[in-house]
Amino acid sequence: MPKDIEPELRAAAPDGIAFVSQTDRHGVTVAWAELANRDDLATIAALLRTQGARLSMVTASQPPAPEPAEDEAAQDEAAQDEAAGAAQSRSAGPPPTFGGTPRDGTSYELAYHFDLGGDTLTLVVHVPAGGSVASLTPLFRSADWNERDLMETYAVVVRNHPDPRRLFVDSATDPAVLERLIPFSTLVNAASTKGLWEKIMSAKAGR
Repeated sequence: MPKDIEPELRAAAPDGIAFVSQTDRHGVTVAWAELANRDDLATIAALLRTQGARLSMVTASQPPAPEPAEDEAAQDEAAQDEAAGAAQSRSAGPPPTFGGTPRDGTSYELAYHFDLGGDTLTLVVHVPAGGSVASLTPLFRSADWNERDLMETYAVVVRNHPDPRRLFVDSATDPAVLERLIPFSTLVNAASTKGLWEKIMSAKAGR
C-alpha cells in the first residue's frame, strides 16, 4: 500500500474521511477509510485505480438502530437533567453515522474492499434507505454483479450502472423484496429461493 495513501484519500474527499490502518508482523496492511460524503466514492475509486488497485468485493449491511435506554435509566436522566437543551438532545434520536446519515436501523453501510499489492483498503459509505450511490462498474468491471445484486436486495439505487437489469429476481417483483420478505439468516442458506416465492405468492393471494 502506498505510504502516502492517507493524505491522497483526504485530498480526494474534501468532506472528510475517518482513516485507520494496521500492519501485522508479516508486513501486511489492512486499512479502512469511512467517507463523510458518499458522493466522493467514485473520485476515490478513480484515484485507487491509478494506484493499481483491484476491487475484490462489495458488501452491504443494515446496522440495527442502537438499543433504547432502559426505562429506569431514562427516568433517572430525565430527573437529573430538565434543561431545554438536554430535552432537545434526548429527542434528537440516535447519534448519526460519520457523515450524518441517520443510524435508525433503515440505513445501509456499504463496504468496497480493494486489493493494493497484497494489502487491503476498504472504503465505507453510508446510504439512507431509498438513497443512491455512484456505480464503480465503469472503473472496475468486478463491481458489476455486486452492484446489481445490491439494487435488487436492498432499497439502494446505484447511479449510472451500465446494465442495471435484475440478476436473479424477476423484474415484475418489487425492489428490495429479499430484504422485506427474507431474513438474512434465511437468505444465506439453500431455502431462501423457495421461501421467497412462497411469501410472494401468499402476499398476492391476500390482496
